[in-house]
Amino acid sequence: MGEHLMITIGREYGSGGRELGELLAKKLGIAYYDKEILTRAAQESGICEELMEAHDEKGALSGLLGAAASMGGAMGGVGFGVNVPMNQRIFQAQFDAITKLAQEGPCVFVGRCADYVLRGSANVTHVFVYASLEHRIQRIMQVENVDEERARELIKKTDKQRKTYYNFYADGNWGMRSNYDLMLRTDGHSLEELVELIAAYAHIKLGTAQEG
Repeated sequence: MGEHLMITIGREYGSGGRELGELLAKKLGIAYYDKEILTRAAQESGICEELMEAHDEKGALSGLLGAAASMGGAMGGVGFGVNVPMNQRIFQAQFDAITKLAQEGPCVFVGRCADYVLRGSANVTHVFVYASLEHRIQRIMQVENVDEERARELIKKTDKQRKTYYNFYADGNWGMRSNYDLMLRTDGHSLEELVELIAAYAHIKLGTAQEG
């Protein structure tokens, strides 16, 4: 892995993690990868992008439990044959895409187990973004233009999907503090303030890695 700066962002739904990642990449003048990971994975794997999107960060998919029993959980970096369930082929394609994108230059990744894919690299800063339920509800009501009840439903559903996806493929616990360098609560802070904090930490960590 190159010695350039990289940042991964895990996030609760409605916490502002995606916007935070975009602002951070813009401030640092580096590449930003979110849905772009799916595009790259589709191009290199031959799996259509629409299918990638349908399976995006969703754990409860056909063949998942059977695969877990036979393969023992995490599957990052393992090649699969044509008989492997589609959800696993899609994860592998995303795993490979993240690995290649990380080698191409400084970047920010949002979601999709990027912290797991890039584990062990000293020049990566792993961030998890969260917020109070009340804050998240208000944000989703505004962003998605839905009422409070629908916002609650979306938060519960999306967080459950992300947690199941991460816990299976990354063989770990989504949101567990030991997986991240920074755990940031967005309540009471502007995203711009948090961008400054993450950028400062990431540069310190990169400098320490290069000195080592």
